[in-house]
Amino acid sequence: MGTAETLTAGAQRRRAVIASTVGTTIEWYDFFLYNTAASLIFPALFFPKQAAFTGILLSFGTQFVGFAARPVGAAIFGHYGDRIGRKATLIATLLLMGIATALIGVLPTYGSIGYAAPILLTLLRVAQGIGVGGEWGGSVLLSMEWGSVRRRGFWASWPQLGVPLGLILSTGVFRLLTDWTGASFDHWGWRIPFLLSAVLVGVGLYVRLRVLESPEFAAVAEAGTVVRRPLVDVIRTEWQKIIGSAFVRLSEQAPFYLFTSFVLTYGTKQLGLGRDGILDDILIAATAGLICVPVFGHLSDLFGRRRVYGAGIVLVAVFAFPYFGLLNSKESGLILLAIVISLIFHGIQYGPQAALIAEGFGTNLRYSGAGLGYQLASVIAGGPAPLIATKILQKTGSSTGISWYIVGCCVLAFAALILMPRTVHEPMKAATVAGSAPPATG
Repeated sequence: MGTAETLTAGAQRRRAVIASTVGTTIEWYDFFLYNTAASLIFPALFFPKQAAFTGILLSFGTQFVGFAARPVGAAIFGHYGDRIGRKATLIATLLLMGIATALIGVLPTYGSIGYAAPILLTLLRVAQGIGVGGEWGGSVLLSMEWGSVRRRGFWASWPQLGVPLGLILSTGVFRLLTDWTGASFDHWGWRIPFLLSAVLVGVGLYVRLRVLESPEFAAVAEAGTVVRRPLVDVIRTEWQKIIGSAFVRLSEQAPFYLFTSFVLTYGTKQLGLGRDGILDDILIAATAGLICVPVFGHLSDLFGRRRVYGAGIVLVAVFAFPYFGLLNSKESGLILLAIVISLIFHGIQYGPQAALIAEGFGTNLRYSGAGLGYQLASVIAGGPAPLIATKILQKTGSSTGISWYIVGCCVLAFAALILMPRTVHEPMKAATVAGSAPPATG
């Protein structure tokens, strides 16, 4: 009987990890798809009356509103995730993101409906931001709370694979369709990747509906310790951890969107490189991230979250100037090297990051606290980064200021890492066997 129970728990753990990873992959596919389009397509389609740099800035501005909406999503879905559970909330975030992305695929451009086009685009981007803002906390917790305490770094890192997987999917589809549709890509071909989101959401829903609630939350519900106002309580009692979580991500968030989104603008507009070559390099680099994220999540279980994460911060800072030096060489091999190394150094931080942030909060406040801290970084780091880099490039015509910007983010993140509390909450013990649902009542 013990063996059957163990197998049941193991099967549920695997199912939870798969559901979390598949769901985050779909969410990030949608989110990154917009980032790529904002760099290469949307300036001409939705802001055609603007000068070149102004159109790019406006396009990145619509990209930024998605980042600004992410804390809103974290607050809304974090509240319900701590009130009614991880599973139901994750189904809602997946539907919201999928519908918004598919609607972008049928959105008329400026040439058809004028200024209404960028306004509608911005509203759909806000919906994307709210969806992905609520997604991260739930997916990470569903995976982490099914795993063992000693391997939290490893189990929590699997949903983080949604970032490189989503990047590979979105960049790969974009790349394939530019070849397939040719000159028609800028007219109608760009819509297909957005419409494919509807198919992916169907797959994600099938997987997620088969998962049981996390045993840690089930134990909280059974014990009657669910908090009535988790968002209010976590802001009131754990605000230092929330702010610390946001700032510790500066060295990961801001550089990542420079390495994967702004690099498309920098490479094509500043260096005159081909779009397809840079997309191919990002695909290769994202594939390397598939290995780095779980590996460094595992290493954080062995050597500690702070040591591994701190090493990633230092390496990103050290690489800030060599990165642009390699790009500026315009040599294809060196450009590939720059992009691959940048995403490997990102993976050193992203692997242990989920557990580093989430395990600082108790189970009954974890979705709200971890999600809000994580997503606030999108406002101070991820969203502004391409805008700031574009403005620096416009003013100076040089990458030097952008490198210093990366270094500054790393300095602030390292300080936040040092100041983060070292609290690690143990899970509540469920009265039922892990892997089975709470007993029915009535």
